[in-house]
Amino acid sequence: MFDGIIQLLNADPILFMVCVFIFSLLVGSFLNVVAYRLPIMMRHQAEDDYLEFSEQDPKERALFNLSTPHSACPKCKSAIKPWQNIPVISYLWLKGKCANCQNPISARYPAVELTTALLGLLVAYQFGATWQCAALLIFSYFLVALTLIDMDEYLLPDSLTLPLMWVGLFANSFSVFTSLENAVYGAMAGYLSLWSIYWLFKLVTGKEGMGYGDFKLLAAIGAFLGWQALPVVILLSSVVGAVVGVLGIVILGRDKNIAIPFGPYLAAAGFIAALWGNDITAAYFQFAGIR
Repeated sequence: MFDGIIQLLNADPILFMVCVFIFSLLVGSFLNVVAYRLPIMMRHQAEDDYLEFSEQDPKERALFNLSTPHSACPKCKSAIKPWQNIPVISYLWLKGKCANCQNPISARYPAVELTTALLGLLVAYQFGATWQCAALLIFSYFLVALTLIDMDEYLLPDSLTLPLMWVGLFANSFSVFTSLENAVYGAMAGYLSLWSIYWLFKLVTGKEGMGYGDFKLLAAIGAFLGWQALPVVILLSSVVGAVVGVLGIVILGRDKNIAIPFGPYLAAAGFIAALWGNDITAAYFQFAGIR
């Protein structure tokens, strides 16, 4: 059945890419919710766990999860109607303002939706209607959510990084990207490489250079792409992170002692390596004269 669907989609690549684009727009809208609500849910859970441990009654609060309460304007609290929540289109139709109180709506929402859709379109264009495409779409959606949360909260939740790693291992149990053996070694090497850098940096400086979530994210990337992709991912993320950090200090006057999240650079490097890692490696070998 699934093979028949894949053949049908491959028969019309344009239709397939349009479907992926629209579906990714919808996923991007959901990822906005995840990025906002998941950290709050984690804080609530931590507070409740602390109160239970201290033999106090957990705080009573309204049910709050990814689906409840329904989305509402943060200023006037009016519920957002379904037709006011169409990705990108509703934002343009409402001219970036709440339909009830005219409070400005952050441009981040349509930007995330459109970015997610464009990433999905890239994956669809590169791989077509294949199992690699399906797995990389999931990979991309997780990376977008993790990037948003890390930028906001300096946090890469286990509830996202660990399932992403298991999805990678499961996909490669069918050799979707690499062998299961390479995927397992990739997860191990991804975690241990940053873990080693973390402890070396801490021993030398007495400071923590990154969080454990970064280790787990690189382990998830290794589980998807195999250990062979890790050098490219680490190099790309380090170079881009260093350049952005220096530009932030020089141009924006950012305090050099303020930490910057490393997760977004790992995520970007992981996505690039998934689509063009082999080409980048081949180009480097050619440039270096290595055959």
